[in-house]
Amino acid sequence: MKLPRDLSGDALARLLKSYGYEIARQTGSHMRLTTQEHGEHHITIPRHDALRIGTLAGILTDVAEHAGISRDDVALHLFG
Repeated sequence: MKLPRDLSGDALARLLKSYGYEIARQTGSHMRLTTQEHGEHHITIPRHDALRIGTLAGILTDVAEHAGISRDDVALHLFG
């Protein structure tokens, strides 16, 4: 699935709530999200207007590995 090119960090954080991620803290221009589903897991998301495609792909891969599903399944669920 093709990833969106204009997705902001704040929008991604809102979308990841469906996987149980909540903002735990913010330091400067980065947010730290935490989930307790499938065990504790943390990810860091930059609060940029448009995330770079490699950054977005890396975040989605990290979420997918923690959830035990493929990155394409995560992308389809979030951007469907």
